[in-house]
Amino acid sequence: MTDTPTRAGFVALIGEPNAGKSTLLNRMVGAKVSIVTHKVQTTRARIRGVAMHGAAQIVFVDTPGLFRPRRRLDRAMVAAAWSGASDADVIVLLIEAHRGLTEGVEAILASLEDRAPGQPVLLAINKIDRVEAPKLLALTEKMNQRYGFAATYLISAEKGHGVEDLKTDLAGRVPEGPWLYPEDQIADLPLRMIAAEITREKLTLRLHQELPYQLTVETEQWENRDDGSARIDQIIYVQRDGHKGIVLGKKGETTKAVGQAARQELEEFLGHRVHLFLQVKVRPGWLEEAERFDAMGLDFKDGAT
Repeated sequence: MTDTPTRAGFVALIGEPNAGKSTLLNRMVGAKVSIVTHKVQTTRARIRGVAMHGAAQIVFVDTPGLFRPRRRLDRAMVAAAWSGASDADVIVLLIEAHRGLTEGVEAILASLEDRAPGQPVLLAINKIDRVEAPKLLALTEKMNQRYGFAATYLISAEKGHGVEDLKTDLAGRVPEGPWLYPEDQIADLPLRMIAAEITREKLTLRLHQELPYQLTVETEQWENRDDGSARIDQIIYVQRDGHKGIVLGKKGETTKAVGQAARQELEEFLGHRVHLFLQVKVRPGWLEEAERFDAMGLDFKDGAT
């Protein structure tokens, strides 16, 4: 009797902004490796989450949402999304059940035909609890008439419905080969970037309108102390002085609340005490600085017009 051969491969999650890709990634991995907020376009870097299923290791690439880019940052995010898809062994297109075949989804399908010929593409219709069964069946038929999907799954990434069946299918599709990461590793992001993403999520949840897209967070220093705790110093970069005042809040209360929420989540994630220190700095041109793009895991050149 031979042992079951190991499998390992990359699965790209693509879709419109806010389709639920980060929620699905976190559900598949069983831990929070990608930020989830009510804001669209919150995922900037291609975050790899590692999930085990039997003898298979599935490396998920949570790409930025595909949308019509306006700024250099937008263009770099869209380029990162398509790069993640073209490099993957399997692609999963995630759409929202209540929105259906939108213009944005149509554009993604047209691009898939050009950018991923021959790659297996699975369809995952998310948020199925928002739509009645007859409409779901009609949407499933419509989508499969529009594109030759390898399989279709009706899921709720938030509640977990149908996710395990999708995961089982993906585990059988990734190629045979040795695992790419240690069995207990859930993400390939550096801890510094994970910490920065956690703080950025708390800022995004706290702030409103366009400001979350005009700021970024970088972990400047990380010191592991002898008592087992860690000191983490982060900088929040904003574009204008007015933005700095909003992020700080009255008597610094907004930044204080964000820091407390981020510290608590970091302590849960790391399993030890964290001393988190936040600074807010104005950098008027950070959206045009190659260094800032590198820190977000994006290619500055991809944002060129």
